[in-house]
Amino acid sequence: MSKRTTVLKNPTVKLFAIILILVVFAFVGCLIALNQMAKAYDPSDKTVVTVTIPSGSTTESIGQILVKKGVIESADAFKYYSKFKSYDGNYKAGSYALSASYSMDKIAKIIESGKTNDITFTIPEGYTEYDVAKKLSKLGIVNKTEFTSLLEGGSFTGKYSFLKGAQSGSHNLEGYLFPSTYSVAANADGSTIINAMLKKYDSIFTAKYKARAKKLGYTENEIIIVASIIEKESGVDKDRAKIASVIYNRLDDGMPLQMDSTVQYVLGLDNNRKKDLSNDDTEVNSPYNTYQNTGLPPGPICCPGEASIKAALYPADTKYMYFILSDKLDDSMSFSVTYKQFLKDKDAYYEARDKSEKDND
Repeated sequence: MSKRTTVLKNPTVKLFAIILILVVFAFVGCLIALNQMAKAYDPSDKTVVTVTIPSGSTTESIGQILVKKGVIESADAFKYYSKFKSYDGNYKAGSYALSASYSMDKIAKIIESGKTNDITFTIPEGYTEYDVAKKLSKLGIVNKTEFTSLLEGGSFTGKYSFLKGAQSGSHNLEGYLFPSTYSVAANADGSTIINAMLKKYDSIFTAKYKARAKKLGYTENEIIIVASIIEKESGVDKDRAKIASVIYNRLDDGMPLQMDSTVQYVLGLDNNRKKDLSNDDTEVNSPYNTYQNTGLPPGPICCPGEASIKAALYPADTKYMYFILSDKLDDSMSFSVTYKQFLKDKDAYYEARDKSEKDND
């Protein structure tokens, strides 16, 4: 009998071998589990949110906060990972910009560092001031109620000359929170964010634009009102200047603007926007209702981008008085000089839309 066979028959050696194998398997299993924990919760979700870690937070409570914010899947996994990697007990209070696309190790290192990183967010063209508040709140950057109070408080008028010509009251900032991409510290307060957006607007509406508005015979605020209507009414860039011409032609003729977007703004303030307006909707009692009131509404109905501002300043030279969505169903408009042609365009659009919806059922 060989020595090898004798050794393997030794009960002590055999037990040691079994234990060693089990330990190796356990170790490999731990490595696999750790590797799974370390993976990003959702690599495809690049949304960055602000996560605030209060002073005195335990690793377990931090994990629960991260789960609530949607950046990790399991608080327990975060706790075990933190212990294994020796992060436990080293996390620091603060506000951090985090994402579900970050690995757990990256998240842990950011919170351990205690260094506040920047958060980047984009405000699209056509957002109202309340849309801005809603988005920033969803990202965890601001408290919606507190931010809305800042918007409505009127405390920024003295800092920016253009706001002195804007409408007074709670909608003073409507139209001036310029749509763009911003990077701010994760712990930035609402006032800092609003100032950044107002400064951006101020840099866009240059002296050249101010001179052009004056030449047209309109104030800066009136141009922004027109631009906001263009922003909401246009579906494609090429139509913006034509829509502007319709607005100015109607103003010159003393006709009501009859822009659906202004009524939708009123309904939107009550969270009641609609696909199609009814006759009752167009009779809503509001100074913003351009079916019932001639001239411009008292203030902008959204925050327009520079393309719409340019269209308001440099309208197309046309005799158009009407427009409606085109029967091409590509978000472009059909423009007309006469009401008769407008009715034909209207019938063509609804016929095409109804057919498309029926075909897709």
